[in-house]
Amino acid sequence: MNYGTKLVYLYHPKVLKSVGQTLNNLVMAKFNIVAYKSNQKRDGSYPICLRATKEGKRKYIDLGLTTQENQWDESTGRFKRDKRLNPTYVRDNSLLNHYEERKDSILRKFAEERIDWTLNLFEEQFWGMSKQGKVYDFFITQIENLKATNHIGNAKAYARTLHVMGKYDDKIEERLFPEIDIKYVNAFNVALEKDKCGGNTRKYYMKTLRAVLNKAIKEKEASLSTYPFGKGGFEISTLEEETRKRYLLSEDLNLIKNSPQQNFTMEYTRRLFLFSYYCFGISYVDMASLTTHNIEKLETGEYIVYKRQKIKNQKGVKSIKIPLTDTIRGLIEWFGKNTPLIGDYLTPIITRDYSGEQLYEHIRSRYGRYNKNLKKLGVALGIERQKLTTYVSRHTMAMTLQSNKVPREVISQVMGHSNLETTNVYLDSFETSVVDEAAKLL
Repeated sequence: MNYGTKLVYLYHPKVLKSVGQTLNNLVMAKFNIVAYKSNQKRDGSYPICLRATKEGKRKYIDLGLTTQENQWDESTGRFKRDKRLNPTYVRDNSLLNHYEERKDSILRKFAEERIDWTLNLFEEQFWGMSKQGKVYDFFITQIENLKATNHIGNAKAYARTLHVMGKYDDKIEERLFPEIDIKYVNAFNVALEKDKCGGNTRKYYMKTLRAVLNKAIKEKEASLSTYPFGKGGFEISTLEEETRKRYLLSEDLNLIKNSPQQNFTMEYTRRLFLFSYYCFGISYVDMASLTTHNIEKLETGEYIVYKRQKIKNQKGVKSIKIPLTDTIRGLIEWFGKNTPLIGDYLTPIITRDYSGEQLYEHIRSRYGRYNKNLKKLGVALGIERQKLTTYVSRHTMAMTLQSNKVPREVISQVMGHSNLETTNVYLDSFETSVVDEAAKLL
């Protein structure tokens, strides 16, 4: 490839008002990477510059490299491929290639946004891009910070997203934040879709990427000018796919409530499922973290009071208060008498004195085993309509409250949701009984 003079034509046919305006919308700019011989240094070397020419005006942008006259190939605009003359020519030419790509990226942006740019604006954009941090490095820093502050789940989410981005982008380690624009995000989404990645999974990756970009903008590592989300940008909400509601029918729920198991593992599994159900569908991770310190005596009685691990550090998150009913108290007492609890934990999920990432992996391992046992319990009880999982207790609780006319605002509160939209994912649009009544009117 010849890296000498390049002519770049910026042409916008969409903005032409008539054929007669064609020539007025054809802008010619000329770029060269050159050894600037008018500015020779004391050691006889010359600075390497990007020379930009437009409308008879010229600007030299110093690229931070120098060359002796015998090291430079004017015809290619690169260092000569000779280690005897320049041992670092491979590295130096690679850097010049990177600058060439940066220049092309800026010109594409000007063309797409129909900007009548000046040489000063071009230079500002050129160095503005270089001052922005690298996406990969910022991701890694955020992952390390999250681990250090014991946000292991979020750290894993960031790491998974970065891994997937690298799968489709072999230049991810060199990407600068201005390159993560709407075109990049659209291409990433298409690549995921072609790889049979479902909408909800793509939504997960996009939300993580958006979170990283928001952090980068806040820390002045990235600019809003190329932000791919928000108004007019990529709409993450369009990726959401409706999932089948995972809740038990009342007869299946009663079967679990009233069918003690002879096998200890199955009985422990059954009681843990019911504990989650009676505690307003508490998640497995939150259930694992409960200790005696979460039991508080308030004016109206005793409650289990906790904040969801998933969002406990977000601003304005309120505690969930679960009335300590006789049923819940009975389950806690059974765990205390029949399982090897450690420390002050209310449930026997955590069985080792771990912390940090080790604790996170321990809970994940126990979570996988628990779901396998739930599946076996469902088979043992003859529950065929719905496979038992940790989510089923939460969904079933929400649907039970709705069928008993509990307002969705209340259901949202006891589930710890920040808005009703999240709660609505768990609930059918209408109860089937309401639909049945509507059908009678036809």
